[in-house]
Amino acid sequence: MTVLIAGCGDLGTEVGLRLVALGQHVVGLRRQAGVIPAALNGQSVDLSRQQPEVPPDTEIVIVAIAAGNPDPTVYRAAYVTGLANLLGALEAARVTPRRFLMVSSTAVYDVNDGSTVDEDTPATPGPGTDAILLEAEQLLRSRIPSAVVLRLGGIYGPGRDRLIRQVREGRATVAARGRLSNRIHRDDAAAMIVHLVLRNTAPDRLYLGVDSTPVPVTEVLGFLAGELGLPDPEIVETGGRRGGDKRLSNRRILETGFTFAYPSYREGYRAVLAGHGVRHP
Repeated sequence: MTVLIAGCGDLGTEVGLRLVALGQHVVGLRRQAGVIPAALNGQSVDLSRQQPEVPPDTEIVIVAIAAGNPDPTVYRAAYVTGLANLLGALEAARVTPRRFLMVSSTAVYDVNDGSTVDEDTPATPGPGTDAILLEAEQLLRSRIPSAVVLRLGGIYGPGRDRLIRQVREGRATVAARGRLSNRIHRDDAAAMIVHLVLRNTAPDRLYLGVDSTPVPVTEVLGFLAGELGLPDPEIVETGGRRGGDKRLSNRRILETGFTFAYPSYREGYRAVLAGHGVRHP
């Protein structure tokens, strides 16, 4: 049995390594397969331009594509065209995966009133990249109705240290001081994907992937300043709407028996800071 991972960036690679550690055979797709760990059997392919070679014994497909930049044209090529080419390759190879999971984003909820959002909340993306993500989800639904979509919140973790850098620089930009933000540690996101594709019980078609602690980003910045022994950074409000103001619920994923290693930003960022060489009592 083969697990095919389309998009072996930071998240996809972590998922693949976890699956290999569990005894799975993994094939990873990326434009330049040379940067994929050898354990993942990399295949060089630009999904925005071509179809991949699909192993005939593929039973699980994971799509963890990441666009190179926020330009809508780039997003469409990566998420819509790339997905279409992957689906076309599966059909051409006459492969029907037992489980198909696509990573999407909670950005498809354009909610700005601080209310609670769960899997039953209608997706209402604004124009641009968020609408393209929902279009990709709908394309997948039209071709593989049983597919699982995992909408992740803001991913942080190793190498994703924007807030830490802002605290160290003494100046941070936020949309608005009181606006709620929702996040997930990269390792929890990867563990969640593995959990959903390998569990015996068929998963639901949609999950929100966020930790258990939605908070204003200013609270996270203050926590980081305290951990680093630095003063709170100067806060600059931009007034932007991207990301919205909402409280995302992770009740459905918790009901599957999934357990977070980092249920809040406190545990997660302490682990990140430990990787930066910062010691904690």
